[in-house]
Amino acid sequence: MDTLERLLPAPERSFFLLGVRGSGKSTWARRNFASALWFDLLDESLFQDLLRDPGLFAGMLESLKPGDWVVIDEVQRLPSLLNEVHRWIETRKLRFALLGSSARKLKAAGTNLLAGRARQLMMHPLSACELGKSFDIGAALRFGTIPLIVDSEDPRATLDSYVQLYLREEIRAEALVRNLPGFVRFLPIAALFHGQVLNVTALGRDAGVSRTTVQGYLDILEDTLLVTRLPAFESKLRVRERKLPKLYWVDPGLVRANKRQLGEVSAEERGALLEGWILGGLRAHSVTSHLFDEIFYWAPAQAAQTEVDFLLRREDQYLAIEVKASENYSTTHLKGLRAIAELPGIIRRILIYQGRRSFRSSDGIDVWTIQRFHEALKNNQLWP
Repeated sequence: MDTLERLLPAPERSFFLLGVRGSGKSTWARRNFASALWFDLLDESLFQDLLRDPGLFAGMLESLKPGDWVVIDEVQRLPSLLNEVHRWIETRKLRFALLGSSARKLKAAGTNLLAGRARQLMMHPLSACELGKSFDIGAALRFGTIPLIVDSEDPRATLDSYVQLYLREEIRAEALVRNLPGFVRFLPIAALFHGQVLNVTALGRDAGVSRTTVQGYLDILEDTLLVTRLPAFESKLRVRERKLPKLYWVDPGLVRANKRQLGEVSAEERGALLEGWILGGLRAHSVTSHLFDEIFYWAPAQAAQTEVDFLLRREDQYLAIEVKASENYSTTHLKGLRAIAELPGIIRRILIYQGRRSFRSSDGIDVWTIQRFHEALKNNQLWP
């Protein structure tokens, strides 16, 4: 995967780059900042040296010139370095690439000290555009597209080990939870909620933990970049709308590994996995092409079968997307998109399905194949 071109361009000023383990942050940084001074905090010897003698870090920067780059990989392991980073940005005009797989300790350390001085960027799993000719939707939904997994000779075994790695290194090693067995029981249940409206009470009941504990666990998953909570949109279209968020894992492979289901994708799984994959593509491309200012889902509370999976807002305009795993088109798939047609500012409605033909419905809804959707993302043609 080292030869793949990633969507993310190299910034010209200091930045945080966050993303799950194995998403390719280090590979990307080595390609784009080959001459930078590098601090890899997974190097236990270096980590212990800096922990014992914080002044060592400043000493290693002394010979650098204004504008030089410094890369700190796994910066969340030693967030106290951020105070020094802030000082060197201000006094010596050094530029820093700060790579991390968890935002939790960075938040606790007061990352806002660098507000305005270091952008926050995300490295997402590989998109269809990045995979190019090697993209296979079946493999993407079954094993996901985290580069570490995609590049493996045995993705099933690697994905299974990857989940255990996260439990050991991100959760246990950082002491993020006091009750690790309870958290382990919670994970497969949280995976079952992928693509669903988040019912914290039901999740806690199934996991055998309190509602407060579930909220804490969800915060951990979000801070370690494993999940995102998609908020509900309140359009006030003369209907009462759902207000609870939906839960999405960042990669289909993580969903299936946490459920301990790595065989062929079942029909029951496919819909939610495809929704999550589409959301991942939208988020990845928004880094470079400003696809949206905010993203939501929309669903009237009184109409259980009416929903729009993704509603993108850019300034005062909206774009609605519905995702169906079916290979056959049906006008019933348009129910949610037709219901949201009255929303002021809506300029495009898109149905994405697994069929082979793209066309436009009689009432102006674009019906796209997955390939057509990815072409629109690649060419920045999602918005009309």
